Amino acid sequence: MLPVEDLLWVAYYAVLAAAVVAGGALLLLHFLRSRSVAVQLVVLGAATVLATVSGIVVISLMMVLNDHDRAVVLAVVTAAAPVALAVSVLLGRRLVAANRTLVDAIRADRFEPPAAARLPAELAELSRELEAAYERLAESHRREQALEASRRELVAWVSHDLRTPLAGLRAMSEALEDEVVADPATVRDYHGRIRTEVDRLAEMVDDLFELSRIHAGALRLSRARVGLADLVADAVAGTEPLARAKGVRLHGGVSEALPVQVDASELGRALRNLVVNAIRHTPGDGTIEVTGEVRDGEALVTVADACGGIPEADLPRVFDVAFRGESARTPGGGAGLGLAIARGIVEAHAGRIGVTNAGPGCRFVVHLPLPAP
Repeated sequence: MLPVEDLLWVAYYAVLAAAVVAGGALLLLHFLRSRSVAVQLVVLGAATVLATVSGIVVISLMMVLNDHDRAVVLAVVTAAAPVALAVSVLLGRRLVAANRTLVDAIRADRFEPPAAARLPAELAELSRELEAAYERLAESHRREQALEASRRELVAWVSHDLRTPLAGLRAMSEALEDEVVADPATVRDYHGRIRTEVDRLAEMVDDLFELSRIHAGALRLSRARVGLADLVADAVAGTEPLARAKGVRLHGGVSEALPVQVDASELGRALRNLVVNAIRHTPGDGTIEVTGEVRDGEALVTVADACGGIPEADLPRVFDVAFRGESARTPGGGAGLGLAIARGIVEAHAGRIGVTNAGPGCRFVVHLPLPAP
């Protein structure tokens, strides 16, 4: 039996020989880094066998093994070498096949993840992540298409809604300029109608500007703790003249004192848009109820009208930009931006808004988070 010191020297030289082989293998793998993983696995298997052989050679040179032992060990290593290389080749081919399967799935028109049994664990995880990324991209693409469609529809509707008042303004201004209209009563009437149309155009431009801020993410909120009852009361008071002129009964109230952390100006605008929309679509002698309450840890504002309901096919599009149902396509009906602006403002407050058919009309419900105690 060799002394401990001699055994340490044998181990040292064996490790040194293996390190030389490993260094050569790493250098070769560096040059082959862009080649197939199957080729790299063959290099790895060959390096393992050569490292073992080099250790045996070192031990033989130091006369630790006799000729018989050296022949036996080399025979065993020589027999194991083809097995190691064959396993490396098979594993490399399996990885290449799995990678090709995954690449084919990615190149398809729609990504269909391969069966997990056909992929190693790492590639199966990559497949799941690719599937999730594909779904996110598909959802983004759908949103982009919806936004593009709404933009085209918005341009069409705004062009239509601008053309009518502009034509009226031009006709009235030319009549006044050419003194076709000269009697004071008609002149005053024309001036009043011009002022009305200008106000409509200014309101439309203001809505477009607000909507562009919402879509650009440039809507800045100045949050403060305000009473929900005050917001509802202001929305009702601001739209009462419009309801009275149409003969619509408008009621509002909040069941309890309820503070919310919101931008009173912006959220008030959203509530007014909902109430104005309800007034426009509620026939004379109809009733609109605006209520507020707390339910399931949220502040709820409900606007219930008597519009006769919304077709089920139109419900998902009610808050789309420039969308107006067939029954709403009447002169003076607005540019169809009010509900889209209301949704944008509510969502900027981390809330949500929805609509359902209920009773004699439809019910718009705004959900707002309650402020922290």
